[in-house]
Amino acid sequence: MRIPPIYKRASWQRLFAGMAIGGMISWCLFLYIFGEWQNEYSKTIDDQENEIQDLKKDKIIWQQEFQKLNKENREKLTVQKIKIHITNSEKYRLNTFDEFEIEEKIKEDIYMLLAKDIETAFNSRDLITKVIENQTFKVHGKRYKLEVREIVFYTTLSVNLHIHLDN
Repeated sequence: MRIPPIYKRASWQRLFAGMAIGGMISWCLFLYIFGEWQNEYSKTIDDQENEIQDLKKDKIIWQQEFQKLNKENREKLTVQKIKIHITNSEKYRLNTFDEFEIEEKIKEDIYMLLAKDIETAFNSRDLITKVIENQTFKVHGKRYKLEVREIVFYTTLSVNLHIHLDN
């Protein structure tokens, strides 16, 4: 068997030539469109990289500012509230009102620490301890003394006290 001589007919030659020329034109169009897309994508990527660089620089600047402000604010922290707690009031059968009165008297004695910075309050911790421990409280005919067990300095000054009978 042999292949028919198609190459001799002009109509077939035009068909194949048209397919070849159409293939080249479509290939050129594809390359042009693909190149434009790639160019557009590369510009977008470059713009995004530049924006990322700028945002990273801004982020570093903001973090440094934020750290500086945090440091300043930590240095300026003040005592805003005083909290007194008597740990062993049930041992002497003090009712909550008596316990409340003692706590309020202690708060009145150390109220001058309100609105002071924490460093100043911390430096006066010995004075606070002496002010509290040198007082006697009379409740139901009995005299009580307080002993400071724990003092926590922060925006809330917390003082834990231990109560016992005065000799």
